[in-house]
Amino acid sequence: MSPREYDESDVRVRPGRRSSRPRTKRRPDHADAAEAMVTTVDRGRWTCAPDGDSTRPAVTAMRARELGRTPIVVGDRVGLVGDLSGAPDTIARIVRVEERRTLLRRTADDTDPFERVVVANAEQLVIVTSVADPEPRTGFVDRCLVAAYAGGLAPVLCLTKADLGDPEVFAAQYRELDLPVLVTRRDQEPTELADVLAGRVSALVGHSGVGKSTLVNALVPDAARAVGIVSAVGKGRHTTVAALALPLPEDRGGGWVVDTPGVRSFGLAHVTPDDVPAAFDDLASAIEACPRGCGHLGPPADPECALDALVQQGLLRPGRLAALRRVLVALR
Repeated sequence: MSPREYDESDVRVRPGRRSSRPRTKRRPDHADAAEAMVTTVDRGRWTCAPDGDSTRPAVTAMRARELGRTPIVVGDRVGLVGDLSGAPDTIARIVRVEERRTLLRRTADDTDPFERVVVANAEQLVIVTSVADPEPRTGFVDRCLVAAYAGGLAPVLCLTKADLGDPEVFAAQYRELDLPVLVTRRDQEPTELADVLAGRVSALVGHSGVGKSTLVNALVPDAARAVGIVSAVGKGRHTTVAALALPLPEDRGGGWVVDTPGVRSFGLAHVTPDDVPAAFDDLASAIEACPRGCGHLGPPADPECALDALVQQGLLRPGRLAALRRVLVALR
């Protein structure tokens, strides 16, 4: 039997799977995307408040493919397309993340180069610590202050359980930094704190047991219900591991309070010594005269620090500089 002869009719060419139509790099600009604020994050789904308005139905959204792995956190201002009704079993898409005005960041420890964004676009950081039971810790407060100054947030110190001790002993250490120091008691409503939070986006941080949950429940009547909803969505996830934005009552001026119970400490690997004094209007220009690598701690560590010259010229109160330097020690 002679070998078979082959010709071109025996050749089988598999058609290409890709379209012959040339690809384009043009992407929709989503100019009609609706603005919203992210209020919760849970396993690839984001709950958003359209226009940052707590009175409108919340919208559940997913991240659009074109955003890739762009991080989206509580407080982010985003652009939404799709079903914005907020009805059950509906979902929208996040197609844009607006530039962040402020950032509350931390690292796992002071040597970890990986930054974790806790909250975006918060205007204030309320540092909650108790006067007693547990005892207040300057180290934690100082680290929170550094994180606030570095991220562009205005710090507020809130001392709870004033019925158990004298708050002034601890508060006096921070008076020279010109930050608001508020005092609350367990037997009184936190009226002064509510006034400071009204109409603004504020993040709350504090150690376990200092009374932060009690404050949140007093400030937000539906706080327990809102946390319960998140717990149901998370299915077993402990609700204290993620930030949660809660709307403040409209009759008290509105605004949002972001509860961050999962943040117990702040690693400061992402912060430099210049970030802290740069947050003060009266010090930002002065540190430009400091030598390279100055830690702004003064002699003997930094004998040529320009801040000491301000004190000698009568332009800076010695107590203010001492308070600032105590906070800077948190970076060492």
